[in-house]
Amino acid sequence: MTVFTEPETGYLGSQRIGRLATVDEHGQPQANPVAFFLNEDGTVDIGGFAMGRTKKWRNTETNPKVALVVDSLVSEQPWLVCGVEIRGEAERRTGPHTLGAHLSQEVIRIHPRWVYSWGLEDVPRAMSRTVD
Repeated sequence: MTVFTEPETGYLGSQRIGRLATVDEHGQPQANPVAFFLNEDGTVDIGGFAMGRTKKWRNTETNPKVALVVDSLVSEQPWLVCGVEIRGEAERRTGPHTLGAHLSQEVIRIHPRWVYSWGLEDVPRAMSRTVD
């Protein structure tokens, strides 16, 4: 099964910032704005300037469940929003990557398990599905 539909792939490719939600060892959620990179295999990489020193990096060590929301306001009159929510498992990777030389070697790779999108088609509607 393809992870993302064509409208989702197009939308995610046109956006630069999303919000990554992680959960710490005490069950407390944390959400941070992050840059993300969509990979051809349907995984999503999250990089940063000092990723290995961040709370989101530490959180994914104890709980790999994550969610990434990428959304935008299309119009205020009428009110139209669109976006994609990706829930999945985080894989912590360390080493060389192609995300940019200015980013640290630590990367959080999201393996999507569930995707929900809204407002991406000509007729705005929501669509959710499990991807495994």
